[in-house]
Amino acid sequence: MGKFYFPKSKHRDDRYLVSVEQYKQYHKEGYLIVRGLLDSEQVAELYELAEESRMSRLDPSKKADENNRDPLKEEFAAATRIHMLSRVNAAAERGMLNPRLLDVTEALIGPDVYALQSMMFLNPPGKGGQGWHQDSCYIRTHPDTLLGAWIALEEVDEENGCLWVVPGSNHEPVYPPDGMGGGNIHALDAFADLHGVQNVSHLDDEVNTLSKVVANYPPPIPVKMSAGDVLFFDSHLFHRSYPNRTTDRYRRSYVCHYCNARSWVPWDHDGFEGDSGNYRQILARGSTSQPYAEPAFGTEVYLTSEEEAGESVAMMGMDNGMMMPMGMKKE
Repeated sequence: MGKFYFPKSKHRDDRYLVSVEQYKQYHKEGYLIVRGLLDSEQVAELYELAEESRMSRLDPSKKADENNRDPLKEEFAAATRIHMLSRVNAAAERGMLNPRLLDVTEALIGPDVYALQSMMFLNPPGKGGQGWHQDSCYIRTHPDTLLGAWIALEEVDEENGCLWVVPGSNHEPVYPPDGMGGGNIHALDAFADLHGVQNVSHLDDEVNTLSKVVANYPPPIPVKMSAGDVLFFDSHLFHRSYPNRTTDRYRRSYVCHYCNARSWVPWDHDGFEGDSGNYRQILARGSTSQPYAEPAFGTEVYLTSEEEAGESVAMMGMDNGMMMPMGMKKE
């Protein structure tokens, strides 16, 4: 009768164990801050990568095409953010597949985890910032299991552009923005009153109409962090950042996105062939019946082997009408 899946985490001496209270916090409020999750050596490797990227790519004076209507066009032109370094750099891949990051992710949305995306943020003085948005608007998975992990590589506060979040807004649907192919992760026409929004991610709240939904909540809160702290957040959570207001500080951070590896992923940052991009996403934990990629630079991941599956179980009716499990195996 086949095998049933037995999701059991693999032991490691430095494994991070998520508490029940942390699990509840994440699913109730939409975010979880884990202080000091990455050690100084792990942070140093990512910080060095950020510095290499800053020296080789960052150009704060470069201007975007005036005809470009992307609200983040100036940030992309100046290269204050760099996408998918994990596909071309071993240190970036190690950062995205850091086992302690995946320990938390596995507990929150696992046990099966795809590693989808990496972004290095540099945010020099006077630059950076992104208006109110929901990450599932951009990265769609079905079922919708997307999670972000925001790694601070230095002190982050209101002055140099920390993240701001709206606790509890993770229970909102994703509001589809105009001009993005619908932006839908929900079934079309399944809601009576789910309205579209305009200029998502724009810094100006007068222009970004998602701010009107944000206004229904208590005031957003800033997420102050130190190097090695990690903010895990739900993909429906309303969040934003402001430009770096300092004159002498950067705001370097590394941000990764993950989803449950049983999800169908009609997305990939670099494009894909066929009807999904699953085959381009790294299986980072557990198991999946979907296609997947392996780490390009050989970073170790902890997957579930065939031997760890158990025998399938059927239910047999008893005379009193109750059901009892009955082990089944192929002859």
